Amino acid sequence: MDISKQELRDQIIHPTLEYLGKAGTAVENLLVAIVTQKQLTHDSKHYNHKGLGPYGIDTSTHQIVWDKYLAFHPDLASRIRGLASQRAFLEDPHSELATNLCYATAIAWVLYILHPQELAHCVA
Repeated sequence: MDISKQELRDQIIHPTLEYLGKAGTAVENLLVAIVTQKQLTHDSKHYNHKGLGPYGIDTSTHQIVWDKYLAFHPDLASRIRGLASQRAFLEDPHSELATNLCYATAIAWVLYILHPQELAHCVA
């Protein structure tokens, strides 16, 4: 990914979290750290791609986010769905993780609220 950490924070992460009403320095730092760690893993010789987009979210995890959490939080689900491309999401919702940074950021944030210990461990 050819975007600096500051650009990622200023142009993607902060506006997305603000749109969701969840802006905060700590979660922004965590999301930047996740992308950085995933990028370092990607650049290593032993890279084994297991997920989509800058956060490396796999399709089964993406499905779980929708089925087990967002299905029960319709207002949040609607806001996140509003970040997705209309046509592309209907044809292949998982592709949004790779092609839509704001959508991927929102899903990564949901993963954080669902499993904060796991994500903090990933970037430690």
